[in-house]
Amino acid sequence: MRPFVLGAKVSPLGCSRPLQRAIVDFAADQPFAQARAKLEEHYGFAIGESTIQRITFAHAEAMYEAGREETEFPQTPGLSTPIIVETDGGMVPIVEPSCEGKDKRKGKTLSWREAKLSLAHAQGSRTPVYAGSIEGGVEEAGRQLLSCAVRAGFGANSRVHAVGDGAPWIVGQVEAQFGDQGRYLIDFYHVCEYLAAASEAIAPDAARRGVWMETQKDALKSGLLDAVLRALSGRCEPPEVDDEHASVRTCHRYLSARADRLNYRQALAEGLPIGSGEIESAHRYVAQQRLKRPGAWWRVEHAEFMLALRINRINGDWDAYWKALALQRAAAANDNSPNKSRRRTA
Repeated sequence: MRPFVLGAKVSPLGCSRPLQRAIVDFAADQPFAQARAKLEEHYGFAIGESTIQRITFAHAEAMYEAGREETEFPQTPGLSTPIIVETDGGMVPIVEPSCEGKDKRKGKTLSWREAKLSLAHAQGSRTPVYAGSIEGGVEEAGRQLLSCAVRAGFGANSRVHAVGDGAPWIVGQVEAQFGDQGRYLIDFYHVCEYLAAASEAIAPDAARRGVWMETQKDALKSGLLDAVLRALSGRCEPPEVDDEHASVRTCHRYLSARADRLNYRQALAEGLPIGSGEIESAHRYVAQQRLKRPGAWWRVEHAEFMLALRINRINGDWDAYWKALALQRAAAANDNSPNKSRRRTA
């Protein structure tokens, strides 16, 4: 009999809810070994790295499950200002342990998987809403893009301004999720990469090349796509030249096929972005800062959970998660894990 254990409703060798929160807080930003050192430095607790890892993954999984709830297309009005959305993929290192033998490390497979990250915010807002996933494909990424937009204020009367590198899956999901309320713009820098390649063939001299580039960029921003196409068409390589050595023809074909996604004049007139640098930067500080450390390789489910954990924090849901967890039990939890998710108990 242990009267104190029964009266306090705690379990030996467990971690209290406040201690679990501190553990996950450190491990969200630092490798587990460094989180262990910080816990000992700041709180005087010497906790095993495996315990830190187990607690962190348990809470991260709960946050991941909470973020998988379906978002319905809104039927009520939203913000009248445009909702800016961006989505893009970035690679993270994945390890698949061997299924043979006792030592799973032998024969393991290392690979890279794409983490698709999305963001949305109303025009003028500096506080985006984020979402991300590794598994689930483009449909899951599209669902998350809609979820971000709704949380940012998208409604039945709202307009979406999407900007990205023009990847077909992104364009397809913007159309599928937002329909006529969405408008897609190809990242201006991405278009300029095609123009820069063409300029080397059109104007070998560096000075002339710079002037030619600025002329075409100004024309695109002024809505004069036809003028850019004319400047390219007269210098296109003959058909017998393969695409790899036909930068002018490739650029002309690229712009011609995407004329409806190059309306930079209207975007600039409305004060909307024409570049997707925001989502590219987000990949660095949301995903890669924790998941792409030197020497770090993740099992795909663990990478998924850690991405959800970091998104939970950056979206400002951290306090709400712990407050909701505290309400689930009358006593402090110290079984080194949150309550099981609805999916696991269903």
